[in-house]
Amino acid sequence: MKKSLIYIVVAAILIGLAAYKIANNKKEQEATVKEVAKQVDKINVNVISAARENIDTDYSANGTFIPKQETNLASEISGKVVSVLVKEGSRVSAGQTVAIIKKDAIEVDMTQAKNNLQNAIIDNQRYENAFKTGGVTKQQLDNSRLQLKNAQAAVTAQKVRVNDTNVRAGISGTVNKRMVEPGAVVSTGSPLFEIVNINTLKLSVLVDESQVGKIQLGQNVDINVNVLPENNFSGRITFIAPKSDASLNFPVEIEVSNTNNTLKAGMYATAMFKTNYGAQNQNMLTIPSDAFVNGVNSGQVFIVDNGVAKLVKVVPGKVYGTKVQIISGLNGGEQVITSGQINLENGSKINIVK
Repeated sequence: MKKSLIYIVVAAILIGLAAYKIANNKKEQEATVKEVAKQVDKINVNVISAARENIDTDYSANGTFIPKQETNLASEISGKVVSVLVKEGSRVSAGQTVAIIKKDAIEVDMTQAKNNLQNAIIDNQRYENAFKTGGVTKQQLDNSRLQLKNAQAAVTAQKVRVNDTNVRAGISGTVNKRMVEPGAVVSTGSPLFEIVNINTLKLSVLVDESQVGKIQLGQNVDINVNVLPENNFSGRITFIAPKSDASLNFPVEIEVSNTNNTLKAGMYATAMFKTNYGAQNQNMLTIPSDAFVNGVNSGQVFIVDNGVAKLVKVVPGKVYGTKVQIISGLNGGEQVITSGQINLENGSKINIVK
């Protein structure tokens, strides 16, 4: 009897302990569920503090050098090339004879044209004298004068052909290509030489639409040449295209003096534009471009305000890579949300991840 009573007491105690444990666990579970529920209501975001910093405002653009002057010299007449006076790499001056085309047949035509001119002069003189005495009509005299003019024009044309047998360089420069040899028969328009002038080169680059308004004609530009890292070069902006290409880039040309012929046409280089004309750095309030809702042009960002997201309006300034200048709307020190904005509304609860 006493054993049965002991068993009953022990069993009651165990049941009581189990009930207490279950009740306690239930409270802990409810507390955990409530905490999780609080977190579920919050939206995870990343933030960064709006701060002032020094921004390098220089802008760089890559391009290649092209000759300031370049010409493809072609034959003005048809004929056989009897002499080529220059080779590839030769320096030539404007007006210098670089090749000679056979002119025997042209000189024969010139002799005939001169003879015709002499006859026209004699005939015209006879008609002039006869008209004074009434021997010929005014129409006959006019025809005589016209024939004289035609004969004079024919001689001039033959002189041009004779002159064209001497092929002359149109610009001063260097023969880059020679496309003709002695004995070759050429026709009008046949390419003979490619001449380039690299005493002055042009660096051709493309400038983004966001930067083109910050440069101007005549501005000096530092230039870095990849294959000549120890040399310092500079140039002057001589052309800014009034119209962009399909990618909204503007062609810009920078003229560079090349008196020592160190640079070559076709070399790759980088132009360094000082877009603020002197000061390389400016202390300015900036935030990442990722912070803007629907892009920089929207002028809207979310900041952290007592655990919730607050939508504020800002005035963005210049864009420097991934950083955007803030002209007004922020004072500095605000925690600006940089990710998760797509899920946010004004007043949304947030959980800062980093």
